[in-house]
Amino acid sequence: MSATLVDVSGFDRSPSLSPDERQALASLGWQLRRRRGHDQTLSEWGVIGRLLAPLDAAQRFMHRPDTTLHRRSALDAAGLVLSRCAEEGAAYWGWPEEAWVRLIGQDRHAFARPWPEWVDQTVRPYVAYGFLLCGFDALHRLGGFNRLALAWRVFGRETMAHAQERIAARLESWGYRSARTDLLIRTFMAQLLLVNRSARLEDLTDDVFRRLRDDPRLGRRRRPFHAVHRAVAEMGFASPPVAPTRGRQMPVQGAPSEWVASVDRWFATSTLTPEVRREYRSILVMAGRWLAVSQPGVVSPADWTRETCAAWVARVTRTSIGDFAQRRAGLAERLGRRLAPTTMASYTTVTRTFFRDCQEWGWCPRRFDPKTALATPRSVRALLGLKPRVIADDAWAKILWAGLNLNADDLAAAGIRAYPLDLVHALALTWLFAAQRSDEIARLRVGCVRWQHGDGDPASEPVCLLDIPVHKTGTAFTKPVDPVLGRAIEAWEAVRPAQPRMTDRKTGEAVDLLFACRGIPVAKTYINATVIPMLCRKAGISPSDVRGRITSHRARATIASQLYNAKEPMTLFELQAWLGHRSPETTQHYAQITPNTLTKAYTDAGYFARNVRTIEVLIDRGAVLDGTAAAGEPWQLYDLGHGYCSYTFFEQCPHRMACARCDFYIPKPSARAQLLEAKSDIDRRLALIPLTDAERAAVEQDRQALGSLLDNLADIPTPAGPTPREIASQPSFSSCQPDST
Repeated sequence: MSATLVDVSGFDRSPSLSPDERQALASLGWQLRRRRGHDQTLSEWGVIGRLLAPLDAAQRFMHRPDTTLHRRSALDAAGLVLSRCAEEGAAYWGWPEEAWVRLIGQDRHAFARPWPEWVDQTVRPYVAYGFLLCGFDALHRLGGFNRLALAWRVFGRETMAHAQERIAARLESWGYRSARTDLLIRTFMAQLLLVNRSARLEDLTDDVFRRLRDDPRLGRRRRPFHAVHRAVAEMGFASPPVAPTRGRQMPVQGAPSEWVASVDRWFATSTLTPEVRREYRSILVMAGRWLAVSQPGVVSPADWTRETCAAWVARVTRTSIGDFAQRRAGLAERLGRRLAPTTMASYTTVTRTFFRDCQEWGWCPRRFDPKTALATPRSVRALLGLKPRVIADDAWAKILWAGLNLNADDLAAAGIRAYPLDLVHALALTWLFAAQRSDEIARLRVGCVRWQHGDGDPASEPVCLLDIPVHKTGTAFTKPVDPVLGRAIEAWEAVRPAQPRMTDRKTGEAVDLLFACRGIPVAKTYINATVIPMLCRKAGISPSDVRGRITSHRARATIASQLYNAKEPMTLFELQAWLGHRSPETTQHYAQITPNTLTKAYTDAGYFARNVRTIEVLIDRGAVLDGTAAAGEPWQLYDLGHGYCSYTFFEQCPHRMACARCDFYIPKPSARAQLLEAKSDIDRRLALIPLTDAERAAVEQDRQALGSLLDNLADIPTPAGPTPREIASQPSFSSCQPDST
C-alpha cells in the first residue's frame, strides 16, 4: 500500500489483537457500530484505546462540514472499522487489501448489504480511514462512488476547487468548452490527486505521470489523462506528454529464429520511418515463414543464394492474399485472391532492400547481387503503370459543394462534437483545394496563409499563398491556392483557442499546429475517417466509386488532373512544382489526361482530314443509260474546282494534285464543262481520296513541297500517255491549264 496521510508514527501499529482486545471488541458488540451512542463508562473502550486513537486522529484530519449528519457519519464509519476488526480477528493495521474492499464494498449496494437496517450511504465516503491511516488506495475496486466527496474529506473542498480551477482554466483556454463543469474531468482530477496522495499540482511530476499512465487505480474512464498532463506541463511542473507510440511488435510464429533475429536487427538499425519499417518487417517475416515451409535449410540471410532468390521471386508472383500471414483478421472477404501487381513489386523491393543493407553493413557475405537476383519480374512490371484514381467530375463537384456549404447541422448529423465548425470547415476546404497529403494537412502551422498582390500592384487581386511544411519527398515550399481556402483558414485562426506548442512528428520541432484543439492535434486519419464520409453524406453520393473508396489521397490526383486538363492547362513541370514532387515522373502518377481533352486534341490534330480529301463526283446517268459510257465516253467526272477529270481511276492518278494538259482534263470555262453542268440527269456524290505524304504537304500549302511534287511527276506518264515534260513542250493555253487543285 501507499504511504499514509496522517502521521501514524506515534501509534501502536501491531497488526494482531491481544486476547483482552478480542474480548473487549466482542463485549462492545453493537456499540462499535453506533459509537455516537456508546456508553463511555465501559472499561472495554479503554482496552481498545490503541485502535480508537488513530481513528480519532484521522477523524480530526478529515475536512467535513460541521453538521450533525456528518459528525454522525464519521463516527459510524469509525464504528464499522472497529466492528470489522472483531470479525477479522486482526487490527486494521494488518488488513490486506481484500479486507478493506470487503468493508467498503465493490459498490454502494455491497456496502449496505451487511447492515441494511441502520447504515446510511453518507457513511461510505467516510470510510477514508483506510486511505488516511493504512495507505489503502485501490479505488478502482470500489465500483461507482463519489470520488469528489472522498477528495473533499481528504484534501478539503477549497483545496480541491483551487487545483481543479487551475486545470480547468488552462483547458478552457485551449478550447475545452465546459472543463469547469465537466464531471468526468473533475472526477478524474480527484482520483488522480488521491492516487498521488497530494492535492498540490506541483507534485504531479514526470515520474508520477509515467508511473500512473497505465495504473489501474485511475479506473477505466481515463480519457482526460492526456489533457491534464498537458495542462500540468504548461504550468511548468512536468514535461509535455510524448506522442503515443505503437506497442511492441507481435511475436513472430512459424519462421526460423535466426531469420527473425536478423529482421529485428535490421528493424532496429534501418533509418526508414517507423511506419515503413513496420511494413517491411511484416513482409520479411512472411518470407521467413515461406523459408520454413519451402526452404527448411535456409535459416538466416547468410544462407540465401541466387537459387533461393529465384524461388522467392517466383513464389511472390503466385502468392495469394493470406498466404504466410500470421493474423488473418479482416481478410475473410479477400482470402485467396491474387496479389495486386503493386503488392508483388513491394515484396521484391522489400527483400531487395533488406539484403542490400545486410550486405552493405557486413552482416552476410555477398553471394549475389540483390539488384538483379531480387529484381521485380518483367511480367509484373508490365502490369504496373500510371493509374491516377481520379474522382469523377460530377461526384467531385458535389463534394466541393458540400464542403463549401458545411454547417453545424452537418457536424451534428455526423456525430462530430470534438471540434468546432470553423476548424472542420477549414480542414475540409484544405483537403478540397490544397491537393496535399493528409499528413501534410494535419501538420500545417498557424500563419501558413499569406496574401500577395500580383506584380506588386496593390490594386490587383491578391493571390493566396499556402506554406506547406516538410513533406514526404522534399523540403517545405509555397504554392498558390484558391482564396476561398485562405479565407476559411483565417476564419479558423481568428477563433482558434491558444494551444501549447506541439512536436512536429516529421521534423521534431516544437510548432504551433493549425489544426489543433483542446491541446491535441487533429489526427492525420481524421480526414478519411470523419470528414470525407460527412461530405459524401451531405453531397448525397456513395463514399466509394468504381475505383474504390474515396480517400484523402484521391483528391490530390483529382485536382492535379483537372489542372492538367483545364482550358489554360498547367504544364507538367508547373504541376510538378505545385504538387511538390521531386521529378515529373512522379507527377505523371497524378495527372491524367481526360477523355474530353484527348478527344479535343485528336480532333484538332485532324488526323482523318490530313490523310484524306473529300471531292465531289458527277455521275452522268444519261451516258450510262444510253450505252455511250460502254463505248468509252466519260460518265464519272471528278470536280477539281477549276475543272473536271474524266479519268475513271482518278484516285490512282499520280498527277491528281498537279493536273497537266491531259486528254482527261475538262476545264470549267470550256463549253463542254458548261454543257455537262447543265444536264438534268447528273448525280452529285462525294468521294474520299486518300493522300500521299507529298500530296498532304502540298494540300497544307507548303510551296516547297508542291514544287518537289511537280518535279517528281515531270517524267511520269499521265493517264493520256505523254509525260508532263512532253506536254509542256507543246503549244498551250495557260488560261486553261492550272498547275494545282
